[in-house]
Amino acid sequence: MGAARRLRPPDGRTRPAGTGDGYRDGRHPPVALSIGVPAGTFLAGLVGWRLAFAALTVIAFGLIGWILAAVPAFPGTGRGDRPSISRTLRLPGVAAILAVILALVAAHNIVYSYIAPYLSAVSLGDRIDVVLLVFGAASLLSIWVTGALIDGHLRILMVASAALFAVAMTMLAVVEEHAALVFVAAGSWGLAFGGVATLVQTALAEAAGRAGDVAQSLSVVTWNVGMAAGGIAGGLVLTGWGPQSLPWTAAVLAVVSLVVVLFARTHGFRTRADRASGARA
Repeated sequence: MGAARRLRPPDGRTRPAGTGDGYRDGRHPPVALSIGVPAGTFLAGLVGWRLAFAALTVIAFGLIGWILAAVPAFPGTGRGDRPSISRTLRLPGVAAILAVILALVAAHNIVYSYIAPYLSAVSLGDRIDVVLLVFGAASLLSIWVTGALIDGHLRILMVASAALFAVAMTMLAVVEEHAALVFVAAGSWGLAFGGVATLVQTALAEAAGRAGDVAQSLSVVTWNVGMAAGGIAGGLVLTGWGPQSLPWTAAVLAVVSLVVVLFARTHGFRTRADRASGARA
């Protein structure tokens, strides 16, 4: 992410087709997740998981070669020039943003990691691919909307994402065997989560300022901790209380993230006016 930020033009913006005016480092990870997971599932079912992993290995080596050939080699920073982790965490807004990342990613993975047993419990075990397709398509739409609106409406989008995520999880918790509502909930889930990476990484870069590279590293660590914690917590919830408890647990975490976003108004997820004044300063 740090290298991507250095590649941007001096005014901090690009204008990729279909994404509005804003440059955003975080647009591509959710695109990869939205497309890659369903594509990997389809490929594994078609040729087996061994050939699917072999294909990923070939792609990874090709990517390494492309990076070596095409990405500029930026100079590093000296030890004295690099902000410490503790100092970065003390910057206003950084800890709040990381807390939102942890809560939302854990909530997402609590359900996403165990979507198969959940769908089986609501008599949709044979429609996993369709549910994931709906989720992925909605995520892509969310990414596009986020890219188009984030420059002027970061806070509104973040509040809406956390709130819609909580609503989607609640819908999944109460649908029982109403298939149509499961698909509506999956679409709402995708709309809520698709743009989250873009939103939190943008907010974090603005809150951290010159410590942006360290903050983005903390973001990656927090994201991965959230994935692991979500998988572990989901397994415990599934074993102890059953698949219907998974979305309830995720809904609670989504509400926690919403509360943090609402309180992180001055620093973290700032209003449009606050962001504009900070940029001028």
